[in-house]
Amino acid sequence: MLKQYLKQSDPDVYDILVREDRRQDENLEMIASENFVSRSVLEAYSSTLTNKYAEGYPGKRYYNGCEHADSIESLAIERAKKLFGAEYANVQPHSGAQANMAVFLGFLQPGDTFLGMDLNHGGHLSHGSRVNFSGRYFNVVSYGVRQDDQRIDYDAVHSLAKEHKPKLMIAGFSAYPRELDFARFREIADEVGAILMADIAHIAGLVAVGEHPTSINVAHITTTTTHKTLRGPRGGLILSNTEEHNKLMNSRVFPGTQGGPLMHVIAAKAVAFGEALQADYRTYIKQVKVNANVLAETFMERGFSVVSGGTDNHLVLLDVMSRGVTGAVAADELHAVGITANKNAIPFDTQPPAVASGVRFGSPALTTRGLGADEFRRVGHLICDLLENIEDSKAREQVQAGVRELAQKFPMDRFRLD
Repeated sequence: MLKQYLKQSDPDVYDILVREDRRQDENLEMIASENFVSRSVLEAYSSTLTNKYAEGYPGKRYYNGCEHADSIESLAIERAKKLFGAEYANVQPHSGAQANMAVFLGFLQPGDTFLGMDLNHGGHLSHGSRVNFSGRYFNVVSYGVRQDDQRIDYDAVHSLAKEHKPKLMIAGFSAYPRELDFARFREIADEVGAILMADIAHIAGLVAVGEHPTSINVAHITTTTTHKTLRGPRGGLILSNTEEHNKLMNSRVFPGTQGGPLMHVIAAKAVAFGEALQADYRTYIKQVKVNANVLAETFMERGFSVVSGGTDNHLVLLDVMSRGVTGAVAADELHAVGITANKNAIPFDTQPPAVASGVRFGSPALTTRGLGADEFRRVGHLICDLLENIEDSKAREQVQAGVRELAQKFPMDRFRLD
């Protein structure tokens, strides 16, 4: 329905969008931070709410004509609170990074110290990378994982916190395949007088249905994205349990870091939260975890090294350098045969980030598409077949044929409006 007008009015854009549809049809999407939204989410996202400017919050707007914007934002807030068991929610952040920025501006002054996970050990850019605002304007102390088992060293976190007395601590990651111990983080934060922020962007869906311990009643503030495991539109969310923190976060989102909210995105968030409150969503998340475990087990059965020896969540971090290939080359070669993943640093990586020694895989998107444990086992073997025979054209053709067969078995028609 959307493209029938584009085809006539702007064939250049139409052609690009059709090619993207085809790419998603023919490829197996395994980027851990990606997913496929429902038609209902797409419909809300493409609604006429995109036309409405609505600076402020429900009942306190700076523009007239916001009565329906108020209704949809209030609905999104109530659904987010119910989904996560939180007292307060701000659904306006445009992204997870902007949600994090609001927290930093709420609790820190430029130059203040915070403690976050090292990007090279699985952290996120907005947790203190020197090329990000979080690393440019604040004093960053980074924690990481142990070298022997590649899991967070909570004793080291404790020691760093006692030494540096951070005002803020972050429990969260971008590429860490194990559960986070929010209670231990809070214990450390309380000892040094720090605010604990949980960034659950990757595991929000797991947290929502009890497949990962919750941060809501443990951390002072929780931030997340609404895509990834939540299967919503691209955007951010802030959750809190005290009125004081809610008021502070509201002021730091608007007018602190953003102007008018994206009301069509907020409508799509409301739809996604509603979907996540349904019983079948819990079944989906359980399958996400099963599929990720099957993938990790398949890699290890084939003799590949998996960071931390497995996974507790939706992602698997594969060490490919131990097999004589860089993460960049492996990701490119996989993409060439129709498997989309991303190069990723592994703990204690000797390669620069643009090269990396690992590849990060995720199970959410393909699980949404309908693939189960048997299919993930086959995908794991296809990946290993390629990486073990990267110069063998016949092996490449066989892998490509396997990818094509799986893609055709699970068509993408139900994720489009046209």
